[in-house]
Amino acid sequence: MAKQIVETFRMQLAAGQATPGPPVGVAMGPRNLNPGAFCKQFNDRTRDLQGTTVTVELTVYKDKSFDFTVLKPPASVLLKKAAGIVKGSGVPNKEKVGQVTRSQIEAIAKEKLGDLNTKDIAGAARQIEGTARSMGIDVADG
Repeated sequence: MAKQIVETFRMQLAAGQATPGPPVGVAMGPRNLNPGAFCKQFNDRTRDLQGTTVTVELTVYKDKSFDFTVLKPPASVLLKKAAGIVKGSGVPNKEKVGQVTRSQIEAIAKEKLGDLNTKDIAGAARQIEGTARSMGIDVADG
């Protein structure tokens, strides 16, 4: 018999560096889940991505057990890395903070394809371009 799913939720954490304090404890405590057990499993599974921000999708079962899936880093993290910037623009339509090429956009789209709501690489690239624009990053031909 399959376990009954109570809830699924997502968190963004630094790979290999989760601690039972916030934000993990804050998210798991009210759900009566063990943040220490999660942190140990998460840190072991993400050791090779050390320091990169990743999205974790947790599935909570009725018996208070859980499973989690580590997804690719958010598009904004990959774009900041590609553009060589620390953070996006506060006024993206007026103030540009970096630039990426179409080939970098396509590379990010290919990496994120499994996590996006499209299976078309062109559609994925358009989504990544939109994220870049909303961060104040110019997309140049190349």
